[in-house]
Amino acid sequence: MSACELLALFDLRCQRERNVASTSTGSLDSVMGEAACAEVDSDTEAVAGKGFKLGCISCKRRSEVPGSATVEWYFRPKGESDFVPIYTYKEGGPNIEHDLFMDRISWLGSKQSNDIQDASIYLLNVTFNDSGTYRCFFNRILSYENYEYNIIVDKVVHLTVVAKATRGTASIVSEVMMYVSIIGLQVWLLIEMIYCYRKIAAAGEEALREAA
Repeated sequence: MSACELLALFDLRCQRERNVASTSTGSLDSVMGEAACAEVDSDTEAVAGKGFKLGCISCKRRSEVPGSATVEWYFRPKGESDFVPIYTYKEGGPNIEHDLFMDRISWLGSKQSNDIQDASIYLLNVTFNDSGTYRCFFNRILSYENYEYNIIVDKVVHLTVVAKATRGTASIVSEVMMYVSIIGLQVWLLIEMIYCYRKIAAAGEEALREAA
């Protein structure tokens, strides 16, 4: 076998290994995508006069178990001691419970499903009076074969309303981590290419020695 033929064969083998790895990764991503749910914390700084997303996510621990959930949002203004109901989302649909938020809340959570895991809402035309503490309650029912199990989960968001947007530390760290990840991936790809072609060159030299 000539050196050229050996190089071509080795290159084909590398390509097959890459294809297998790519297929395996794709299958894993597909499985993860079907049950993807990440409990990401809500942002906590809104700009007056703008819209703002109040995030609230509660992932089911047993995705294979059928379930349903209703959602209730409560608000405690800054300097106050009591929470007041402001929004509910049930089988009948959404309902704004407080005059302060009338026509200013829209649903951004799970759609076309009673099995709610994302209960995020969007607050329109934010004012300084919206500063305070928000609580989101999930009333979840898991339906097992012979019984139902009720779970109540609550999330808290401390919202501050400012006149002008400021760039928080979390945003800066996230951006830095993104660039680090990109650079790391490029370095890994470069190392893989060097390793593969070194093996090709070594195999070619060995073939030449055997031929000689």
